Amino acid sequence: MATMTLSAADQVRRRGLRQMRSVALGLLLLAVAIYVATLHLEGGWGYVNTAAEAAMVGALADWFAVTALFRHPLGLPIPHTAIVPTRKDSLAESLEQFVTENFLSEEVVAEKMRTAEVSRRVGEWLAAGNHAERIVAEGARTVGAALPRLGDEDVTAFVRGSLLPRFVREPLSPIAGHFLQSVVEDGAHHALLELVLVEAHDWLRDNRDVVADIVGSRAPSWSPQWVDRIVIDRIHREALAWLADVRDNPSHPTRQALDRLLGQLADDLQNDPDMMGRFEAFKARMLTHPDMGSSLTAVWDAVRKALIEAINDPASTLQVRATTALQELGKRLQDDDGLRGKVDARAAEAVGYVVRTYGNEIVSIISDTIERWDGREAAARIELHVGRDLQFIRINGTVVGALVGLLIHTFSQLL
Repeated sequence: MATMTLSAADQVRRRGLRQMRSVALGLLLLAVAIYVATLHLEGGWGYVNTAAEAAMVGALADWFAVTALFRHPLGLPIPHTAIVPTRKDSLAESLEQFVTENFLSEEVVAEKMRTAEVSRRVGEWLAAGNHAERIVAEGARTVGAALPRLGDEDVTAFVRGSLLPRFVREPLSPIAGHFLQSVVEDGAHHALLELVLVEAHDWLRDNRDVVADIVGSRAPSWSPQWVDRIVIDRIHREALAWLADVRDNPSHPTRQALDRLLGQLADDLQNDPDMMGRFEAFKARMLTHPDMGSSLTAVWDAVRKALIEAINDPASTLQVRATTALQELGKRLQDDDGLRGKVDARAAEAVGYVVRTYGNEIVSIISDTIERWDGREAAARIELHVGRDLQFIRINGTVVGALVGLLIHTFSQLL
């Protein structure tokens, strides 16, 4: 065997290979001994002698066949022997093609993913024991180790050198318009509007003096104060009533007008060249402002500190919610057939895409690895894995040869 580093498993394989070689050789020697012992005996011993002779022929023929795969028998450079060392590269390419066509094809892998019930198994794993906590803890540990290494200088350089220039170049008006259109169609902005209306009503109710100062400062100098107070009270009451009406009436004309306004704005951001130009100009002014980079860096620094603090606290709301979310996802993957079907389908599509796009590169590991091996090393490695089973060919050849020789001799005697 060529010199190479053997793992513990390889050591076991080598012992098994040597044992089976000894068995095959022992049968050959047994056939030789029987042949020699019965060579000059008469009577029924002729059958035994012939069987032993045929067993030797079968054993030697199969020994030659098995040995010729990995080396030259007896060191003789016989043509078409030592097949693995001399043709390892072409064998590797054939093996690579076989794996690609029969195992790593997109259809085979996608079908296996669809029938493997990956989502159900993942759901069971997430819902069982403390697996969700372990995932969150490992993720927190990884992120916690990475965040402090992101210095402000690195973030500022990335923002100013890559992020902001990219946003300035890319037209964002169609994206913003499409996003706003989706928000309006789904009514997602209604919750924010409700919050604004509630807060505005409460603020106006509690800050009458501010309203009085604003309105009073614009009153005519000749107007009596008692008239100003009446006007201010009326304006305050009407404003409060209007806000309450808009807040409490989902079909209020003001709400409908706002929806129409936002819908028209969304359409203009996607189709009106004038609006699109103004939006892009405003975006460019904002993003190229000298303070934009430092402002984003400051925001990032605050977010990073908050994340580090939450990550380092196992009982933080962030980790608790993340753990709960993973556990709930695990339960849904077990109970929700529709969700499982979607996840399995997406997983099959993703794996199919990987195989379709990178399958050749993945399978090329076979040929690349074997091509780096020395010819004798390749033969030694392959023989180590399959040689033990190949010794059964020698054993079977010995036994079958003896039986065939016995049948031929019997048939000859009958004739």
